[in-house]
Amino acid sequence: MFNRIGVLFSIVCIVLMGFAVGISAISAQESSPTPAPTKTSTPIVAVTSTDVPTVITSDEVFQPFTQSDLIRLTANVQRPNGIYWFDDKLYTACTGDSTVYEIDDTSGQTRTYIFGIRNAHMLYVEDNETSGLTLWVPDYSANTMATVTRAGVRTIARDLQGPWGIAWVDEAQFLVTNLLGNTLNIISRDGDNETVLADLSAPAGIVIDGDRFYVANAGSTRRSIEWYPLAEVMDGGYQRETPQSQILVSGLQNVTGMQMAPSGDLYFTFALGTRGVVGRIDPEDCYAQGGCTNEDVEIVLFSDLTAPLAGLVITPDSRLFVHEMFSPDLYWVALEQ
Repeated sequence: MFNRIGVLFSIVCIVLMGFAVGISAISAQESSPTPAPTKTSTPIVAVTSTDVPTVITSDEVFQPFTQSDLIRLTANVQRPNGIYWFDDKLYTACTGDSTVYEIDDTSGQTRTYIFGIRNAHMLYVEDNETSGLTLWVPDYSANTMATVTRAGVRTIARDLQGPWGIAWVDEAQFLVTNLLGNTLNIISRDGDNETVLADLSAPAGIVIDGDRFYVANAGSTRRSIEWYPLAEVMDGGYQRETPQSQILVSGLQNVTGMQMAPSGDLYFTFALGTRGVVGRIDPEDCYAQGGCTNEDVEIVLFSDLTAPLAGLVITPDSRLFVHEMFSPDLYWVALEQ
């Protein structure tokens, strides 16, 4: 789509060399929305005086959401990291006090959920019939996988290597990325732990989409987002055919959070210069054509927030939540009016 966005990426590549510093820091640590960009098959990219990419079609002119479109949700969490939406609540781990908080997604009303999680970039929440609400949390700083219930925090897997992303596979297993170990692990609810993919590049976000799953390689522009066959990887016998065979999207810097939207689009956060950006693609289109580039990415949000963004959430009613890493302010925008 954006046939000049690649140029913009080249200009800022020097700035983006600071990504390695950002990863090091990780381990140590209102106005009315405008309509969301619609999909087109033949877009042209223009750059306005504010450097916000604009998509121009033969029918209309529109821009991605910008910082002025974002609505601040004030919550009582000083250093939130990844967030997860469940039943009108946002759950986030605060790196400042090792506490998980529950936030009302409309009012921002905040309550302490439990103490004992040091740093989580992604969480998974489910309502269990026997134990009630259960949070499955890769703790990046503790190198563990833990469950959180009202009864407390229970560590189920240890000796991970910077666990970041988590995806529910079935009633027995999860996929967990290890950013510092460049691996993908299968972790069972009982704590069984097996490495099934190696040689990734600082894998961060992960999302399952039917019989495939996608991994965000935060450390590689060439392999920004990769796809893998779920069943083959789960069986432990998957072998990459060629270096290019699994690339879903290339040409993006510092891809971290990812989520599938109800529309079937894949949303993800990445960096454009020092700014945090949210983009989207139709993964079926990218898969069918053997991979997309940054030129095919539709920018949804071009913010003033500092990259890398954290806690990407898209709710069933098409609200997009996002925030800076370790910053107290949460922001949202309605994707559909």
